[in-house]
Parts: sequence; structure tokens; C-alpha cells
Amino acid sequence: MSPVATPKEEVMAMHIGLVGLGRMGSNMRKRLRDQGIEVTGYDKNPDVTDVASLADLAAALPAPRIVWVMVPAGDITHSVVEELVGLLEKGDLIIDGGNSRFTEDARHAELTAKKSIGFVDAGVSGGIWGLENGYGLMVGGADDDVTRAMPIFDALRPEGPRAEGFVHVGPVGAGHYAKMVHNGIEYGLMQAFAEGYELLDKREDLIKDVTGTFKAWQRGTVVRSWLLELLVRALEQDPDFEEIEGYVEDSGEGRWTLEEAIDNAVPMPAISASIFARFVSRQGDESPAMKAVAALRHQFGGHAVKKAD
Repeated sequence: MSPVATPKEEVMAMHIGLVGLGRMGSNMRKRLRDQGIEVTGYDKNPDVTDVASLADLAAALPAPRIVWVMVPAGDITHSVVEELVGLLEKGDLIIDGGNSRFTEDARHAELTAKKSIGFVDAGVSGGIWGLENGYGLMVGGADDDVTRAMPIFDALRPEGPRAEGFVHVGPVGAGHYAKMVHNGIEYGLMQAFAEGYELLDKREDLIKDVTGTFKAWQRGTVVRSWLLELLVRALEQDPDFEEIEGYVEDSGEGRWTLEEAIDNAVPMPAISASIFARFVSRQGDESPAMKAVAALRHQFGGHAVKKAD
């Protein structure tokens, strides 16, 4: 009887596919490889891909296969899942790690189930800093599928107790639902910091060091957080946010959070106000607060900003 593999041996023996090698996908590939997991990546960009096609990716993986999809939400994700279903076989597993709307997960799970392929949805937070710091993971799916993929989740999450960087939230759809709410909260937190920045900056007769004020809040205060650290970083790079416009996009999760709040009669005045503030920012309002929000999004996610004239 062969001995039971240790967790480290399980990681070393694991070989997965990764579709989508953009900002986060390429960093995730590197972190997984650094943790001992073999990764074959596919991307339409020939400069970063390991194989020429999804068919080549499927052929390169040992059965039963695990393929992590890390592409933009919506039609692109759906088309990739559809193509993979045509290439994979019974017993394989697809993990959607993008920012798909949770309602899409049921659709994809139904599609994969027709060929007895497993499906897991993974909400991923960490942005461009995940390579160094690890990624916060919120996962939905069947217990067996999540357990099978656990070496991947353990390699991606931050060091420390698993429960402080990973959660199996519930069935398919639960992971993306939790990530949706996470991002809604993120909107509100960013807006609060940004409005505080604008008020401090306004009272230049009294407040002589805005950057120093935020920096002093990093230890011991009740508002200390990673977002605060990133705001300090942005202020140190551009103290008056002269180099960017106060134009702020939203990637969808905040809107979906509000739609769920309305459907479930849950009041969300702070999150709703933060989203409406982003809408106003696109109408030509050069608000210092929205410059701060734009700078924060660029700091944690590498999101594009509009350069000031």
C-alpha cells in the first residue's frame, strides 16, 4: 500500500492550467510556480503565453485536469468556459477566478455539469500586490472540488492561518457573491478616506501637513488599514494629486451589490453614495476627493487613471 502524500508532496505533484496572463494572472502564475505548483499558462498575447491555444493547454495537462480562468468578466469568461468544456473531460475542474457576476456561476456550472466537469468560483482580492502579499480568496463550490483545489488556494493565499486569507463560503456562486460585497465595502471605505482628504486639504490655513496626518494614522488608530497605507503612498508620490484627473470608473461589483441590496431590502447609504460619487466624477467635476479615489484604485489594482492636462 502506497503511503499517503503529504501536503508538500501534493503541491509538488500538481500541474494546472491558467487562462489569462494579464496583470493579476501573470503574477498568480509566478506565485504558484514559486510555491512549487507547475503552471502552464495560455494568453492571446504571444509574448507571455506558454502554449499557442486552449487546445494545446488541455493537451499539456495531466488528467484529471484543473484549469483556472482569469479573464475579464462577462462574454469573454463565458466564451472561455464554453471552449474549455469542449476540450476537457469527465472529472476535470474549471475554476473561475475573475470578477464574474455570481448569477453567471450557475450558468457555467450547468454547462460544465453536462460533461461531469467540476466548477468552482473564486473571488480574488489582492490586486497587483498579490504576488508579494498573497491573495484573499472567497470560494464557492462542492466540497470535493474545493478540497481537490486546496493546494492551489494555499499557494495563493497570504501566509498565516488559512481562515484569515481563505474561506469556502458555500455552493457555486457564493465565492463571487462574497467578493461582490467585499468590493462594495471597498467603494465605501475609499470614498470615506477621499472625503477626509478633501476636508483636510481645504483647511490649509490650519492643516499644514496632510500627508503626515494620514501617515500618523497608520499605527494605533481605529482607521489604520492597507487602504490607508496606499493612500499615504499615493500622497507621497503626488501630494496634491496634480498629475491625475478626478475621473473614476467602476468595474461593476458595486452596482451589483446595490442591486442585491434593493432586492433584499438592505439599506446601503454609504456604498450607494460612493458609487453615485463616481458617476458625478465622469461629468467633469474636478473633485479633490475623487482624485484621491482614482489614485487609490491605481495603487492597489493598477487601474488606469486619466492624466491631468
